[in-house]
Amino acid sequence: MEPTIRPSSDLRNRYNEISRHCKEKRQPVIITVNGRGDTAVLGLQDYYQMKEELALLRVLAEAEEDVANGRISPIKDTFNDLRKSLQERENK
Repeated sequence: MEPTIRPSSDLRNRYNEISRHCKEKRQPVIITVNGRGDTAVLGLQDYYQMKEELALLRVLAEAEEDVANGRISPIKDTFNDLRKSLQERENK
C-alpha cells in the first residue's frame, strides 16, 4: 500500500484529519517540505508498538551474538542459578 503523503501546510491546517488517518488506518503520513519527504507522523499506539518491537529485535540480535560466540550454558544451569538467586533474596 502506498504511504499517504501530505505537504507540511496540511500538518498545520488539517492536523485533525491527519491524526484521524493515522489512528484509524494505522498507517503513517509522510509530511513533505518543498516536495521532499521530511517527517513521518504516526499514531501513538503504533509508535509504542514499533518501539517495543525494536527493543525485542535488539534482544534477539544480542542472543544470536551470544550463541555465535559460544556464550551459552545449559538451561538446567540457568534455572538453577535463578532459583539460587531468588532464594538468596528471600533470605535477606
